[in-house]
Amino acid sequence: MASSDPVRPNILFILSDDQGSWAMNCAGAWELETPNLDRLATTGIRFENFFCASPVCSPARASILTGQMPSQHGVHDFLRAGNSTLLPGDGKTIRYLDGRTMYPEILAANGYDCGLSGKWHLGDSATPQAGFSFWDVHATGAGDYYDAPMFRDGKPYTADGYVTDVITDNALGFLESRLDSENPFSLNVHYTAPHAPWDRHQHPAEVYDDYYDNCAFESVRWDPLHPNQLAKQEYPQIGGTGEERRVVLSGYFAAITAMDANIGRLIDWLEEHGLRENTLIVFTADNGMNMGHHGIWGKGNGTYPPNMFDTATKVPTLMSRPGHMPKGEVNTDLLSHYDLMPTLLDYVGLDGYESDDLPGRSFARILKGDSMGANRPVIVLDEYGPTRMIRDDSMKYVHRYPDGPNEFYDLEADPGETSNEIDNPAFQRSIERMRADLEEWFGRYTEPERDGSKQAVMGRGQLDVVGGKSEAFAQDLVYLADLDS
Repeated sequence: MASSDPVRPNILFILSDDQGSWAMNCAGAWELETPNLDRLATTGIRFENFFCASPVCSPARASILTGQMPSQHGVHDFLRAGNSTLLPGDGKTIRYLDGRTMYPEILAANGYDCGLSGKWHLGDSATPQAGFSFWDVHATGAGDYYDAPMFRDGKPYTADGYVTDVITDNALGFLESRLDSENPFSLNVHYTAPHAPWDRHQHPAEVYDDYYDNCAFESVRWDPLHPNQLAKQEYPQIGGTGEERRVVLSGYFAAITAMDANIGRLIDWLEEHGLRENTLIVFTADNGMNMGHHGIWGKGNGTYPPNMFDTATKVPTLMSRPGHMPKGEVNTDLLSHYDLMPTLLDYVGLDGYESDDLPGRSFARILKGDSMGANRPVIVLDEYGPTRMIRDDSMKYVHRYPDGPNEFYDLEADPGETSNEIDNPAFQRSIERMRADLEEWFGRYTEPERDGSKQAVMGRGQLDVVGGKSEAFAQDLVYLADLDS
């Protein structure tokens, strides 16, 4: 189903922030209004088993761009410092991926006009990097949806309006500016939505009024509060009561619906300019999100030790290019963000970017209507500092260095991951095999000086490069139960 057109396709890569794979109408959240994400699903492929490389934003984003695991590129937590010396409370400018090859650089070197609008959050936010000639980014990575701090080509400014709209406006400005260009484009649109805050005043009133004021949120799993739930300054209403849950979920859903409307603006622009069929649209999230699932409110660092439930590690992923790839298909292959770099480069005809040094493999043949066949990946792996996970179609093993607690789930009998079978004798051989496979895989790809299993990653943020002159990871850990006692 590939085109014979010699012109390389454009790429529109849309990335959301903290969106669970479950959080789309087409994925089963029937109360959630996402008509444009559903539109991508009906005109392309929805990936049912797509995983982040780490269930927190900055490491996951670094892995998307580099194709490397955190224990290679060295970003192991969300960045609390290094964004810019111009930002209050930061005081550092650090390029965390300095010296790492990123896929937009390769595209730019091969004739693509590359642009980034939205969240960067990988250090030195003021300075264009990674092959992007257009650079209009959020200064930090999250915060208020109105009056958001931004950088455009090194200069700070305050976003005028709802930041999701502003990110889209800037992206459309890039597209308009290069209409006469003979080069293909690769545009990354990285929303901060639906990351907290979720207060009503943070999101358009009409979204609440039209959809979520009286929503019961019956489509969202809600379990008793997890004992390891951390206190979260960015959303103190944690959802322990029904009313708290309603407030938090209504804000979360509103952020997604408002983002969806903006994704529709991007799709409409491509269609109006005759570019839809020659543009591969990729939509995914940086990490998943527990919104009451397993009694957790947050992603991997909603708890300590970090959790590796599917709700935190699995991400919504859609790919669409009408006339050139299957439509309305649901793919169940086990795939990961570390597969994206080789896949995108392969899809546009740039060969030779699969490497023994990179964990990912191209799945471009799926986009062309073929199956992975014998080369189909059989496992995916995740890491968050000393916590690592290996998962196949039927089992999941979570290992925590140096001495646990570890977890094992029989996903065939227990797809909701409700029963930890780590001490069940019936699974000991499977546990031993998966532990050996996990250790062999990380042994193959880890750069020893950046080995996450040896870092004091608490899920409270990264402050410096690993091995730098100062403490690399924040340690200000507070359990919610300690505040209530």
